[in-house]
Amino acid sequence: MATTKIDRTQVADTALRLLNDTGLEGLTLRAIAKDLGVQAPALYWHFKNKEALLDEMATVMYRRMIADGLPGADADSWQGLLRAVNRALRSMLLSHRDGAKVYGGARFTGTDHAESLEFYLGVLIEAGFDLRDATRAATASYAYTMGFVAEEQGTEARPGESGPGVDTAERAQRLAAFPLAAAAGPEMFGSYDERFEEGLDVLIAGIEATYAPRK
Repeated sequence: MATTKIDRTQVADTALRLLNDTGLEGLTLRAIAKDLGVQAPALYWHFKNKEALLDEMATVMYRRMIADGLPGADADSWQGLLRAVNRALRSMLLSHRDGAKVYGGARFTGTDHAESLEFYLGVLIEAGFDLRDATRAATASYAYTMGFVAEEQGTEARPGESGPGVDTAERAQRLAAFPLAAAAGPEMFGSYDERFEEGLDVLIAGIEATYAPRK
């Protein structure tokens, strides 16, 4: 009987494909093995547990994001760089169901991210930030995007499909005793693209005001 040979790349690619169907909670090593035509123990040659697989999945997600070049590499300012990087990050996360859950807290298995970070920090330092402030600016913007997408994906379905979202009319009725909270519903659970861009503008303005690059 022929033995199906698999490698880490095949496993991670299959897991990311199945993720859009099952979501993170439903993604199991057994389901991945079945799709690959192998027994589940075969996966343990490559990944000791699901957490190790998630690390590889996040790494693959990142590599796909930079496959055509580093986002923001052609930006003419540090503000443009941060906008490009975080727009690309959001787009990448949204291309996978539960993308923010998979990507958040992952430990990358390669050094691609370090090469990218070296470049981004270099741009910020050249713009007048010191290393501490450059690092905090980069991590603050990353945390903003990760948090925004985590909330956004909480009300959406599969990538590219309209989810049921939040019924703001029902929510308003339920919160009728709290008129301000009720009226805020459409702003809280809609216009994601617009709100992301506005939030990014606010964040960048705050970075500039707080860290005040010397140049």
